[in-house]
Amino acid sequence: MISHRKYVVCAAIVALAAAGLGVFITSRSHAVIAVTGAGSDQAIEVDVAQVTSRIITDYQSYFGRTEAINRVEIRPLVPGTIVGVHFSDGALVNTGDLLFTIDQRPYKAAVDRASGELAAARARNGYASTDASRAERLLADNAIARREYDQAQNAAREALANVLSAQAVLEVANVNLSYTRIIAPVAGRASRAEWTLGNVVSTGASAPILTTVVSISPIYASFDVDEQTYLRYLSGDSRVEVPVFLGLANESGYSREGKVSSIDNQLDTGSGTIRVRALFENKDRSLVPGLYARIKVGGGAPHAAVLVISAAIGTDQDKNYVMVMDSDHRVRYREVALGAERDGMTVISAGLKPGETIVVNGLQRVRSNDIVRPHAVEMMAALNALESES
Repeated sequence: MISHRKYVVCAAIVALAAAGLGVFITSRSHAVIAVTGAGSDQAIEVDVAQVTSRIITDYQSYFGRTEAINRVEIRPLVPGTIVGVHFSDGALVNTGDLLFTIDQRPYKAAVDRASGELAAARARNGYASTDASRAERLLADNAIARREYDQAQNAAREALANVLSAQAVLEVANVNLSYTRIIAPVAGRASRAEWTLGNVVSTGASAPILTTVVSISPIYASFDVDEQTYLRYLSGDSRVEVPVFLGLANESGYSREGKVSSIDNQLDTGSGTIRVRALFENKDRSLVPGLYARIKVGGGAPHAAVLVISAAIGTDQDKNYVMVMDSDHRVRYREVALGAERDGMTVISAGLKPGETIVVNGLQRVRSNDIVRPHAVEMMAALNALESES
């Protein structure tokens, strides 16, 4: 009876122990699952990309304006009434094209008068020359006085001088007549006609501008570069090999390639810059003087560089950083030094190496030492996605 009770008690103890152990195991198992589940819920989903390097050439960006190589203000060189306007406002003109005509009648009359005076001067010169020759023969025979001979020779020289003077008057008259036909001195685009038919124009300081002609192709783009860029890329003979690219206000890239044409002869000590002119072809005539231009100046030897998209770069006061993911999907804060912009991406000059993986989307949601749930993307795909969203 006693043994049976002991057995029952032992069985009860074992049962209770088993029950307690079961509760403990079950509770521990649930605790582990709960912790594991919480850790999974706390992992932040982000886009990550592997850092690669590219061979690039360094560029500096500037802003400038397009300028015409030739710009001519057309003014009258003789006074008179405008009797002809031979171009349309804004028309393309070639060198020598007729733009305006001033009343030619008084100038043709001046030419005729000068021609008559020249003919009379030549006749007098012929008579005087013959008389001088005759006097020379008579003097040899002692048939005339020396004084008469000198007078004949002097008259011949004076008649010749009158011929030369009459020729000059005729030449001036012809030049003035030619000025009544106002032609385009350069090829390019004309502005509007400021003075039209029937207007009387004058010359001198008060001479009006009839129109303006600017050359179109090629065209300049002028901009100011800093002293360091000048010393590094543009000083000396190296400037002939410097690539220059131009982009317009409605373009995201640089659609035209040109070359450095000229550099100013002195640095502006006030701004620390020097004026540079680049030459660009403009065969499609889409560029006109005065356009806002984005200029990119390159130089130096091509070199490998790490580039990342701007969304992958954070700012911490005066520092820039990226979040680098390790093999355990844990992200670490990494300070980086930034270089120039290139093709919508930023050069990382220090702090990051090719092959490392960084957060490219979701940077604001993570902190250093956080565990993330990564979604791998290509760096350029991330850039294209950002551009399409914007």
